[in-house]
Amino acid sequence: MSEKSFQDYYPESFRHCYGCGTKNAHGLHVSSFWDGDEAVATFHPKEFHLAFPGYVYGGLIASLIDCHCVGTAAAAAYKEEGRELGSLPSFRYVTGSLQVDYLKPTPLGPPIELRATVVEIKGRKTILLATVSVDNIITAKGRVVAIRMPESMKEEVKE
Repeated sequence: MSEKSFQDYYPESFRHCYGCGTKNAHGLHVSSFWDGDEAVATFHPKEFHLAFPGYVYGGLIASLIDCHCVGTAAAAAYKEEGRELGSLPSFRYVTGSLQVDYLKPTPLGPPIELRATVVEIKGRKTILLATVSVDNIITAKGRVVAIRMPESMKEEVKE
């Protein structure tokens, strides 16, 4: 794995996301890295991330899948074009669809591992599958359709 996460390469204007923004003091700070053909992230839930005693809130699981997959879609676009992460013009994605299947309650306490694989890249659309696991037990699966952000929404960083 590299030293910098996918999200560390985002321009300043995209570092405020609640899920993955490095500049959001109250955010989740999802940090994704390549591990072969998969993207991996680890999240350490806190006591206030609970749904009920002992278990993680399902909405948090959905947010983790969402931000991990959208960041992975951007990194995959760079990889597909043979470009370095963070090179201009930047790739940024938004969520077109998010589906989460909760297989079993996710225990609160141990680290949560997120894994995502790219299923398809077609034009501006990237489809990804994700798993959420704790202690090597998959507790949730997700499917994300990530859409490349239109230029009208982006603020390119000027060098």
